[in-house]
Amino acid sequence: MTPRERMTMALRHREADRVPITDSPWEHTIERWHEEGLPKDQSPTDYFGYELFGQGADLSFQLPDETIEETETYRVYKDGNGATRRSFKDHESTPELIDFTVTDRRIWEEHKPRLAWNDKRVDWQKELEANRREYEQGKFVCYASAFGYDRTQGVVGSAQLLMAMMDDPAWVKDMFDTFVDQLIEGCEKMLARGFRFDGAFVFDDMGYRNGALFSPRVYRELEFPSQKRLCDFFKSKDMPIILHSCGCVRELVPMLIEAGFTCLQPLEVKAGMDLIELKRTFGDELAFMGGIDVRAMAHPDPQVIENEISAKIPVAKRGGGYIYHSDHSVPSNISFAQYCRTIELVKKYGAY
Repeated sequence: MTPRERMTMALRHREADRVPITDSPWEHTIERWHEEGLPKDQSPTDYFGYELFGQGADLSFQLPDETIEETETYRVYKDGNGATRRSFKDHESTPELIDFTVTDRRIWEEHKPRLAWNDKRVDWQKELEANRREYEQGKFVCYASAFGYDRTQGVVGSAQLLMAMMDDPAWVKDMFDTFVDQLIEGCEKMLARGFRFDGAFVFDDMGYRNGALFSPRVYRELEFPSQKRLCDFFKSKDMPIILHSCGCVRELVPMLIEAGFTCLQPLEVKAGMDLIELKRTFGDELAFMGGIDVRAMAHPDPQVIENEISAKIPVAKRGGGYIYHSDHSVPSNISFAQYCRTIELVKKYGAY
């Protein structure tokens, strides 16, 4: 079967030949693997046959990327949204957000016109070639973008955004709506220029280790309307929707289903996301991607990762509706040999 066929069947709750496989190793992890046996001229995507490919547009304010400080261990810079970030060179992590250009509603209104569509938001030749190549190779090609809380906190900061959700919800709704409008327009522009997408892979981190970042009531009032509108758009294009949301979002799952999401990823084990419980409770309505604990992959006893996979995947794959992925990203404390064994076990226990 092709990756597209395998992914499509899983998302439609049908059993294929085996569960689809995709993952997200950190750059430091890839560097380690190249030293331990991964061919220098191959990426993990090619070597392990990851089956999902994502593309999107630059939906930032398109402000210049400006380096403020650079050392041997980190780089401090301003990104396209005017946010100041610290990116670390000596260990894997998402860039640290330090400061923001948009700090209040007035500055948001000043910068909002910068979000209007222009053709510089996509490198048309390069991305179209990649789209055609991956599509012809049978990959499940997704339109990919951040939105909602996740997209907005990268512009104004989490502290400011969480306070505004209480103090100025109309402003928050305007930002959420604006970013969804922009995301939809980007997808329509790319489709009109010849891109082919099998689905959508959208990112909206709404949880932390102990629970959602805001209450179900606040989610219903502020996030749900724009999320549902986004899902309705993708459904009109016959594109299933995979939602990436880190942390513990268990209490939001019924409303995520109502909004129209097809699949939830990555199901962080250390945040309390239980793949087996989710499958048994919501598996008829929602597909799942992830939930395999990277701490088990890194354990020196190889039986630990086999126990993890043999307990979860046979349950998760039943009736379709499951895609293999780590429970977030693959860190560099996992050797190439350990990861090869992980994929072998996924294929063994994920076969139908």
